[in-house]
Amino acid sequence: MADKPSSSTHEITYFLNIENAKILAFIMVSGFIAYHGFIHVTYSSDTCTWLLSDGRFPGYGVWQPYGCMVHKYTREDSRMCMHYISYWGGHNHITFLGDSRIRQLYFEFVSLLSNQPIETSKAHEDIHFVDDHINARVDFIWMPFVNPEMYKLYKQWMLKAPSERPNLVVTGSATWSIKEFNGSTEALKNFETNLTFIVPYLKKMKESTEIVWTLQDPVLPSQLSPNRSMITNAQIDHYNKVALEVFAKAESSAKIWSSSRLVAQGLKKELVDGIHLSQSALNLDVQMLMNMYCNDHMNHNDGTCCSKPETTTNLQIVVAAFFLVCLVSTIALLIYRRRLRRNGLKIRTENCQRNGGVVNAETSTKELAQSLYEVLTSLSKFGIIMAYFYLCDRTDFFMKENKYYTHVNFFLPFAYIMILGFFFTESTEKTEMLHRDQTDEWKGWMQLVILIYHITGASKILPIYMHIRVLVSGYLFLTGFGHFTYFWKKGEYDLFRYCQVLFRLNFLVVALCFVMNRHYQFYYFVPLVSFWFMVVYVTMAVWPRVTEKQAEERTRTYLFMIIKFILLVLVITLFFISEVFFERIFLLRPLKPLFVTSDDSIHEWRFRWQLDRFSVLYGMIFGFGYHILKRYRMLQDTENRNLFSTSVSWCFAGLGCIGLASYAAFSGLCRNKQECNEVHSYITFIPIVSFILIRNVFGSIRTRYSSFFAWFGRISLELFISQYHIWLAADTHGVLVMIPSYPVLNVILTSFIFICVSHEIFKITTTLTKYAVPSEWKALLRNMVVFGLILISLGVSRGVI
Repeated sequence: MADKPSSSTHEITYFLNIENAKILAFIMVSGFIAYHGFIHVTYSSDTCTWLLSDGRFPGYGVWQPYGCMVHKYTREDSRMCMHYISYWGGHNHITFLGDSRIRQLYFEFVSLLSNQPIETSKAHEDIHFVDDHINARVDFIWMPFVNPEMYKLYKQWMLKAPSERPNLVVTGSATWSIKEFNGSTEALKNFETNLTFIVPYLKKMKESTEIVWTLQDPVLPSQLSPNRSMITNAQIDHYNKVALEVFAKAESSAKIWSSSRLVAQGLKKELVDGIHLSQSALNLDVQMLMNMYCNDHMNHNDGTCCSKPETTTNLQIVVAAFFLVCLVSTIALLIYRRRLRRNGLKIRTENCQRNGGVVNAETSTKELAQSLYEVLTSLSKFGIIMAYFYLCDRTDFFMKENKYYTHVNFFLPFAYIMILGFFFTESTEKTEMLHRDQTDEWKGWMQLVILIYHITGASKILPIYMHIRVLVSGYLFLTGFGHFTYFWKKGEYDLFRYCQVLFRLNFLVVALCFVMNRHYQFYYFVPLVSFWFMVVYVTMAVWPRVTEKQAEERTRTYLFMIIKFILLVLVITLFFISEVFFERIFLLRPLKPLFVTSDDSIHEWRFRWQLDRFSVLYGMIFGFGYHILKRYRMLQDTENRNLFSTSVSWCFAGLGCIGLASYAAFSGLCRNKQECNEVHSYITFIPIVSFILIRNVFGSIRTRYSSFFAWFGRISLELFISQYHIWLAADTHGVLVMIPSYPVLNVILTSFIFICVSHEIFKITTTLTKYAVPSEWKALLRNMVVFGLILISLGVSRGVI
């Protein structure tokens, strides 16, 4: 009986593993593809329709349209949009047609365009706005009734040339009919009849004019004046219902704007005089109009509503064809292997092995076939994953939503993750400072915090932003410490390890550059880590080479290492103080494509480089000092004991707490990002070293680690890069949505899929690394030449070399 619980626990843990989780993730992705495919086929897949039809308030005064992202248009953005449309041959003639509530929208819309104050006191008359600088004309036509006058206006527009008609009409009416006719049934019938006569003209104008019919917003009866008391929400609902029925029967090309009604409903208590919209509601409505009108003409990553996806490039088609060939070849190979098994391959192999002269040839053939199978299988899996990346972030098949920050959204998952990490604390046999389990743990919890930071849009909160900057610096610090320690102890500078590290770092990013049509610098972290790895390699490899063994034999060897550090500081400082020198080096061809963004600017690389220009050096110096102290037995980490005596250990732990508190105070006191960033590179070592002291000075803490965080730390690179497209969306500006209207459930499920995909990419990269970077130098040289030729040809084809 005592064995049953342990047996059942073993059975549960046998099935609860990452491989089974990946199968479940694949099933979930297949289900989501079927679900969204059904939505696209059965319902409208037009993001403009989503924008104008539905949405929700994720927070007070923040509107999230259904399934797409809105860009917040400033005056500069709005004017630039009008200018672009005019420049490319379009015309900006926008007409607001209706009553006083439509006039409110008109004034708010014009105030977003105009550089001059707008007079809003005009009433019951037509108003016109013209700005020749942006070639824009915005009219308001006072027409509070749907009557023959409105019919005549549309008829007049039809007689004009398409270029003389408005290209956008925002209209809607009902409250005046209710008011003037005291909510009579006859007035409602006249409204229906007149609207029915107008609809055919809307159809005829659809090629030149986009018509937006605004459903009537609700009112607040308690605040209505006596002469408006007959305007009730029941009456408004009747008129809205009639309008919907008329447009549906006639299959009009007019777009129904119902999300404005939802906005007004959510901000109903703010209604002015019980009927007119508040300023916050008007802002949201006008932002929806601007997104509808401008997004497809602008290049805003965070504006996917009414914006067409990017067109596929020839390179993307070639890459897709390559992965398709790999997939077909894998399937063919699998079928072939199964047939061989059925035909008794094992028996024939045993017979061949009895003949001594055939053993080596048969074994070599089997190894070659197995290697081919592993490579093709890995590339096929990777191709399927890349197809998923493309589907998520280069099409509008899956939905996307804007990020929304609140303190609860950030700190609640942060607390949950920390508690979960501490729950999985285990002992480790490793006792040295910054051992592998500990660094994996460190990378893991840092990566999880960065993920929470990205999905909640917490970059606008300065203290959080600065602490995340420390975490990124911590990664680079570990890069300097880890590679320095390897070269210091091993003294191996062969090409094999150099290529192995670079391939491991860059394989996923280079593939994404081709698949997602993005420049290398877009994935800024990998270029940064790759560059600083090469700096560490060159620093340690150039003469005189310094290793731990040499230092033990000749003490003066330490001086050579110190001189190298000083020279490295001088070189970094030279690059920093001389922008001209910096650009001359990094803009040299063929290096230039590695450091510029899509607009051919090196600003992003310079910003990232100078922000953490000393972090890797700090890690190298820390590693150097650590090994010296250990060499002269000034600290002891070979056993489960404190690094120093008890009193000294407590002093260092206290200094660590002071260091962390000091940086937290600095991040809270500095006034803006620019000021903070200027100081960051000089003081970032303080919180990093402080954390290391607290984490390592006591043996009881140093020899325990969180297996939960360490697991994530081993795939931290894949998590950091994959989040760009299959967890976040629109190149990190938004959030991927598989389950609309259920944000918490959506984050849980997309996170599960995202983690499983990242782990599979880690496995694939590990498998392909041993074939792409073979240990035999001739094969390695051959692969380097092949990779070089491929990259050069791609560079030439894209005009960057």
